Amino acid sequence: MTAPADPIDADAPETGPSLVFEQKAAPHSWLDDVVGLATGTFTVSLGLFLLHLSTAVTGGTAGLSLLLNYAVLWPFWALFAVVNLPFGVLAVWKRGWDFALRTLVCIGAVSGFSVLIEHFLVVERIDPIFGTVAGNLLAGIGLLIVFRHGASLGGVNVVALIIQDATGIRVGWTMMVFDVLVILLALLVVPWPNVLLSAAGAVVLNLVLALNHRPGRYIGH
Repeated sequence: MTAPADPIDADAPETGPSLVFEQKAAPHSWLDDVVGLATGTFTVSLGLFLLHLSTAVTGGTAGLSLLLNYAVLWPFWALFAVVNLPFGVLAVWKRGWDFALRTLVCIGAVSGFSVLIEHFLVVERIDPIFGTVAGNLLAGIGLLIVFRHGASLGGVNVVALIIQDATGIRVGWTMMVFDVLVILLALLVVPWPNVLLSAAGAVVLNLVLALNHRPGRYIGH
């Protein structure tokens, strides 16, 4: 008769639950958060830089800041900070000081990285289709990292996270509704072919969030 198989030891690294199916994720350390938020905000800044080069917009307050940048003489980094600051009060009220302070730091980081990228990365030519798609993809990935480290980039991000907490509706779907409004406003400033391209790019950004940022889930879901 065949001997019974050895029981699985859940504590052994080679037989325990895989990271892909682990339900409880280990909390981030402060170093994890610092590196994660720095990575996320840099990635968002790089994506917005590509969008700006492509004369495209995206959704949320980042898209609104780009839109205002095309219409007025203020630099993007200043517009991004000013547009997002009022939402800091909402973040404190609904999600607490820890989330609000992280969000304010991330807003400042995106503004700072935007200045550095514009200074050190000189691009003579960019295909607008590539720039719009790549820019939105990078912005979506960066936002996902920021969200997973307990922060946001202010504005619509805060509203979308509050709605997700209250109703379970995923962040990406809520942001997509707001993004449509911003992109429609772009028709007042940006040529309509660029607006159509921006709309397609915004779908890319929000699909990244909607498919990867789910309430109560973290690894492998």
